[in-house]
Amino acid sequence: MIDTTELFVGATGTGVRQSLVLKRANRHGLIAGATGTGKTVTLQGLVENFSAAGVPVFVADVKGDLSGIAMAGSATAKPHAAFAERAAVCRDSDWQYRETPVVFWDLFGDAGHPIRATVSEMGPLLLSRMLNLNDVQEGVLTIAFHVADEDGLLLLDLDDLQAMLVHVAGRADELTTRYGNVGKQSVGAIQRALLQLRTQGGDRFFGEPALDLADFQRVSDDGRGIVSVLAADKLMASPRLYATFLLWLLSELFETLPEIGDPDKPVLVFFFDEAHLLFDDASDALIDKVEQVVRLIRSKGVGIYFVTQNPVDIPDAVAAQLGNRVQHALRAFTPREARAIRAAAETFRANPGVDVGQAITELKTGEALVSVLQADGSPSPVERTLIRPPRSRVGPVTPVERGVLMETDIIGDRYDTAIDRESAAELLGAKAGEAAAAAAAAKAQVAADKEAALQAKEDARAAKEAERRRIAEQRAADRAAQEEEKAARTTEREAANNPWSRATQSATRSAGSAVGRIVVNEIGKQVFGTTRGGRAKSGGVVGGLLRGVLGGLFRG
Repeated sequence: MIDTTELFVGATGTGVRQSLVLKRANRHGLIAGATGTGKTVTLQGLVENFSAAGVPVFVADVKGDLSGIAMAGSATAKPHAAFAERAAVCRDSDWQYRETPVVFWDLFGDAGHPIRATVSEMGPLLLSRMLNLNDVQEGVLTIAFHVADEDGLLLLDLDDLQAMLVHVAGRADELTTRYGNVGKQSVGAIQRALLQLRTQGGDRFFGEPALDLADFQRVSDDGRGIVSVLAADKLMASPRLYATFLLWLLSELFETLPEIGDPDKPVLVFFFDEAHLLFDDASDALIDKVEQVVRLIRSKGVGIYFVTQNPVDIPDAVAAQLGNRVQHALRAFTPREARAIRAAAETFRANPGVDVGQAITELKTGEALVSVLQADGSPSPVERTLIRPPRSRVGPVTPVERGVLMETDIIGDRYDTAIDRESAAELLGAKAGEAAAAAAAAKAQVAADKEAALQAKEDARAAKEAERRRIAEQRAADRAAQEEEKAARTTEREAANNPWSRATQSATRSAGSAVGRIVVNEIGKQVFGTTRGGRAKSGGVVGGLLRGVLGGLFRG
């Protein structure tokens, strides 16, 4: 029968039980040890115990072999046959092969249900950590978040964030005077970092439907806590994404869970494998954030257990919060490993019967130095302990088994299909479209105005050309009239100088036209001829008579 007040961890060589008090399990813990010393088996056994006690568990499956916790172990498969013997040595009378209720999760949606968070939930601090931004770039990113909040623009996925950065860059002059320098170079650097994140598959983490943290706190119908297994084998290729996701998860839990102090058992327990990734290359501000969350989330009823190869991977400020410790063997092949052994030995409550420094290097696979918090909150003296073996399968499930488990779990398909609702990218895109349409309309109007101006100019030119032609024609007509008048005057002068013309002058006037004068003159020329000077060769009575006759004729 499973004890609901404490979790059996293992037994000493003399048969003394080492148990983790559930009421103190939210005081966090550490599982450390070199590769191949049994850390994963210890982790799996503790997860089973928490689940059996009704405590939901979240565990990161870094190597892909923790998925077997969903299936019962088998006496015919290695190493399960040896586990039965170890359980007998540990005097664990309740031990038997058994599966554990599991839900598989995967940030990429391949080996489990997708886990998504919105960009707004992640926030600029954690996102800057994920993108490895410097202080200036982080400041620009913070401004982008602030402007989005001011303008009521939702930042849900990376498309929204990228559109927001373009928007901020376009308003750089305005925003610089309000919030500080918004350099386009910094915006470009952030955009490049986002592109790298996309290539690593990080864009699949941002979006909706966002994870409901209540789904990590579920209990099965038989009262066992559901174990949420995060497939992290592919995620390890993007260590910053892995570390930032875990830190975001803790931060969200801290902000949403109520304050409950020390419950009889934790409401949720986290196991973070490869915990050093949380702290590698981390800034002081980020380490302070981790320390704050670890220190304060205890009062929310959440326990955090770090799993790492070397205890010195954990910063001192965080390690000071880890009251429950399971230390597997360490190797002292390098000066750093020797320092790690000394540091590990100093963290345990002394036991006169155990030389910690020596024992750490002598521990067998499956053995560990254990010190846990007792009911009164004090750490128990360190003991060399044979760790209780897990009941479930050690090793991964098959793809077929994983598929069946995912189809039949309590989550269903609620997260499997992404949702893309109207957010910053769509709204800013619509505004950009409207601006582009307005710009196109303005450009078309300018073109139309230019065309109208050109047409008006052409019409004015045509009118001017028509007026020029009219004036030219008028001038030609005037010149023709002047020439005609000049010709008439010339003819009159000639006639005045010609005897014949004088004789016929009255007849010409009586004719009343230039034609009459011409006719009279021509007749005179034919009859009498003219001298070279224009005078008549003969005249006298005959000439006078003829002029009189012709003049009377034309008058008549």
